[in-house]
Amino acid sequence: MIKRVTALDVAKVAGVSRTTVSFVLNNVEGMRISDETRERVLKAVSELNYHPDANAIRMAKGKTSIIGFVLRQEADKAYADLFLPEVMRGISDVTNKKGYHILFAPIPPDKKNGGFYELIHERQADGLIISGPLANDEELIKLHKDGAPIVLLGKVADSNIPYVDVDNIQSAKKAVSHLIKLGHKQIAMITNASEVYTSCRDRIKGYKAALEEVNIAFDDSLISIGDRTPESGYNAIKSLLNISPRPTAIFIASDTVALGCMNALYQNGIRVPEDIAIVGFDDIPLSKFIAPPLTTIHLPAYGIGWGAANLLVQWLEDQPISNYKVILETQLIVRESCGSWMQKRQE
Repeated sequence: MIKRVTALDVAKVAGVSRTTVSFVLNNVEGMRISDETRERVLKAVSELNYHPDANAIRMAKGKTSIIGFVLRQEADKAYADLFLPEVMRGISDVTNKKGYHILFAPIPPDKKNGGFYELIHERQADGLIISGPLANDEELIKLHKDGAPIVLLGKVADSNIPYVDVDNIQSAKKAVSHLIKLGHKQIAMITNASEVYTSCRDRIKGYKAALEEVNIAFDDSLISIGDRTPESGYNAIKSLLNISPRPTAIFIASDTVALGCMNALYQNGIRVPEDIAIVGFDDIPLSKFIAPPLTTIHLPAYGIGWGAANLLVQWLEDQPISNYKVILETQLIVRESCGSWMQKRQE
């Protein structure tokens, strides 16, 4: 086994204290270290091929340079959610440039004492980026009040925790209004997750708002619950297919969930969009390549991740922050699954 060279080894060869070695290697200001002593230390470092322990350096500076990226969901659902890779790429581009490391931590929504304190105090993360916060997460709110640096992907109602998000209500309304403009009145919805999440509640509000605007009565039997995975979409659509009259269109509040829904429709011989029109939400990279290509609401996934990481790094490095609450734009992307091309052909 190769013995690891330590700062003490460097100190012995250079004929100085271990503290002096630390001062030289960390360029600590205000220390009266002669050029001759500094040269001896650096020569010993070179001869011994010494590499300082990165964690020790960070701890000496009072921080770990670790950012916790928390997904408030079960691990299997976190890894199945196809929206997240672009979010993580945005986060990584900021953290890599700024010298931070990411600690990935899925935390189930039903876990008591969600584990945020453990990440901050025991695993020594400097700050947290939390994706999919619960609508009312008391531990999270308390941690923020205690001064912990936290940025949300999403938001918690009635709190002032910084966040980067989209307007889920207006974006969902935009999706459903598109189906209404195509002539649909019997429009179902499959959610992206359970109603413990703010994003789910807001997308349902947007669905209802679009119906109300044109005086279509809301029917709660037309809402089915998805849960971030294709499998949940596959199962969620079963109840909707038994409704009479059957919906002519479905707003699915997650493209990942929509993949399972569309497979279930195919297996039941139901054509999209000829029999049922579909509009999704997220615009994951696969959306344009499935058959038929999925009409969806484009969310700037990379921008959400980049914005949250940049905001948190600014906070950690005491830089001026102009806006703690960032709302990014969304866009309706019209493809073939909604049937707009069929309407144009009929016209």
